This record gives sequence, structure tokens and C-alpha cells, in this order.
Amino acid sequence: MPDAPTLPRESTTAVSESHQPEGAPAYASVDEVLPPDHYGQPSERRSWTDGLRKFGTIGLVLFFVFGKLKYLGLLLQVGKFKTFISMLVSIWAYAMFWGWSFAAGFVVLIFIHEMGHVLALRMMGIPATAPMFIPFVGAHIVMKKMPKNAYVEAVGAYGGPLLGTLGAIGCVGIGMATGNLFWYALASSGFLLNLFNLLPISPLDGGRIIGVISPKLWLLGLLGAVGLFYLTWSPIVALILILGSYQIYTSFKKPAAERAQYYNVPLGKRIAMGVAFLFLLAVTSIGMVAMQGPLQGL
Repeated sequence: MPDAPTLPRESTTAVSESHQPEGAPAYASVDEVLPPDHYGQPSERRSWTDGLRKFGTIGLVLFFVFGKLKYLGLLLQVGKFKTFISMLVSIWAYAMFWGWSFAAGFVVLIFIHEMGHVLALRMMGIPATAPMFIPFVGAHIVMKKMPKNAYVEAVGAYGGPLLGTLGAIGCVGIGMATGNLFWYALASSGFLLNLFNLLPISPLDGGRIIGVISPKLWLLGLLGAVGLFYLTWSPIVALILILGSYQIYTSFKKPAAERAQYYNVPLGKRIAMGVAFLFLLAVTSIGMVAMQGPLQGL
């Protein structure tokens, strides 16, 4: 369940580059790439690598792989690499139930949703981490700076379901072009994913969006989440209820002056976010209903 950005709370709903030095040879022998003091004297190195050469290309590949393992620890520290690994773990987890193709597509849709948060936050001048995935929960990002007011937080929250819905619409387009029902099923999941995140309760995106209109609306969202839990008995909804209740409690415990300053947003911006929220709510709902037609035969 991708979620809206928190500050520096978490928002719950990559590849490394290598460059060849200029003038470096296109190919190098094993002896040339070995550090002079890493494997002893040159004669010892030649004896060891000559033994590997007896195994031909496979031996040289094995030597290269094991020689580079020392860099693995450094690679694991790179945030984008952690994102990639967590994506693979999530794909594996979902694939046990839905198959590899659908699992990969669903995780990509979550990634698109989270990148919507990242892009919107950057647009508002707030840096954020790369997404991290949690199987059967979704993904999250962490903002590195607090927003100056509720409007900035709402824009960051809105970016996720906006880009995520566009990703689902893209799946519809591919389905129409190919006639493959797989894309309609993926689009349906994408619409549901973003519609769920628009529920008006924190820590979901919808709760952060309507917070700019009035934090009191969170109470209505909380009642709606209680009803949803009664219908589904979903542990995810239960978790949202707990987190949402705690966040409402802590928010209203803050000094009135601090709350008033944070939620002091011009009326025009509050109306704009309200209209944008209702528009996206309508698009995701219509998308969900529209996908039922092509998928009736499944």
C-alpha cells in the first residue's frame, strides 16, 4: 500500500553506473588488472591465474566475479541498489500468488506511484529518499525536510496517486492496442491501488490531501476506515486505523498556535486541492468500473 510522504516520517503506499577511464585499453589481461600487492609477488599471481586459465573462459569469469566481491558491501550501501533489491524481493513474494508477469507489473505500478511522490516533493523543494518496498504492504519514501505548511504536504501526497493513475491508464492503452487482457487486469489493480490510497485518513495520501482543507475531515475518514475494516477484516486496514488514530491524536495535541500556522493556507489553494482530490477520486473509481467489462470473461 504506497502511502503519502511523512516528514521526516515515512511515506508508505536503480542502477549504478561505471565509467571507463579515458585512454584505458578496451581489453585487459588478468595480470594487468590485479593490484600489485593483493595476491603476493607477480610470480605468485601468474601461477595462480595460470591455473585459472586452464579452465578457459569460465575460469577467467569466476576470477573476475570473486575479485569483485569485495565491492559488494559498498554496493549494498547505495540507496538506489537497495530499492532495486527490495523490488526484486516484492516481485518474488507477489509471484507466489499471481505469477511472475503480473507481480512484476504490479510492483512497477507501485514504483510509479512512489516516484510521483518523489517528483512532487522535489518540485516543492523537499528532497526525499528512493522508494523502499515492503512485500504485501507496498512501499515508502522518507522526506528529508519538513514542509513549511499543509499545502506543500498535500502536493507531495497528491503526486503519488496522480502519477500512479496515469500508469494505470497507460496499461489500459496497451491493452486496447494489443487486446491482451493481462493489461486490463494490471490496470484494474493500478486503479484500485491508487483509489485505496485516496481514502481520507492519514497516513494514506487522501488523508494528507484533505488535511489542507480541514484536519477535522480526518474524523470522517476514520469512521469510513472502521466501516471498511468491518467489511473486509483486512490487517492492512487495521494497521491504517491504528496509525491514523494515533496521528489524529498527536496532531490535535499540538499547541493551537502551531496547528494554526501549519494549516494557514490561502482559500484558493485549499479549494484547488479539494477539486483535484475529487477529480482523481472520480478517475480512479471510473477506471475500476470500466475495467470490469473487458475482464468479465476471466
